[in-house]
Amino acid sequence: MAGHSKWSTIKHKKAINDAKKGKSFSKVSVQITHAAKQGGGDPNMNPTLRLCIDKAKAVGFSNDNIEKAIKKGTGEGSDGVIIEEITYEGFGPHDVQLVVDVLTDNKNRTVADLRQLFDEVGGKMGDSGSVSWNFETKGYFEILCGHMEETEKYGEADIFVEDNPEEVELNIMDLPGVLEIEDFEDEDGKKGLAIYTEYDSFGSVRDGIGKLGYVLKEAELIKEAKMLKSLDGEKKEKVENAIERLEENDDVQNVWSDLE
Repeated sequence: MAGHSKWSTIKHKKAINDAKKGKSFSKVSVQITHAAKQGGGDPNMNPTLRLCIDKAKAVGFSNDNIEKAIKKGTGEGSDGVIIEEITYEGFGPHDVQLVVDVLTDNKNRTVADLRQLFDEVGGKMGDSGSVSWNFETKGYFEILCGHMEETEKYGEADIFVEDNPEEVELNIMDLPGVLEIEDFEDEDGKKGLAIYTEYDSFGSVRDGIGKLGYVLKEAELIKEAKMLKSLDGEKKEKVENAIERLEENDDVQNVWSDLE
């Protein structure tokens, strides 16, 4: 199952998107709040929240603000803000199909902002179902082939212990709902696996990974186009610039396209 080429493409896009998200503390905050609302405020019991916290710390989000965002999600000290998870659809330049995932506390503001952005980049918003028919939602995970062990010395960070990659892959393959597995090495040379799952199996695979004890680096739902559109040169650059404009909006979490 290993050896597919999708990981490098997704990783490249995610690296760009995550870097952009990191520039906006409001995005980081709403991600934590939403994760806490969905799965509770204890990061030890909520792996999605734990990932959000790790990413927030990586871009300099303070512990105090992390705590405030968690409390907002769990209802402690709530100011009545309700975070909605919404998906919008539309067309970019050259009729490239776009699916835009947002987290927002003001749906009217968000839809007005997106409609204006679509117009400005030479596209248009579509009705529900106008492009989503071409996109398949899957679970996506990245794990390292190893586990963390507590150090014997007080105050020192836990130690990463590598497990046999082939054994790790076999254990992951046994989890119901796993569709594809691809191996990779991270920037530190640690061996890892990119895992694609059925949409309905996202939660159970995430819990299965947790029980196996492997280091979880990414866990999210992705939307892959079934049929891709090929563009090059200035046309492709125009579409990429349009996607970048959409991603800069504070409410936008991900922009998925059928661009090859």
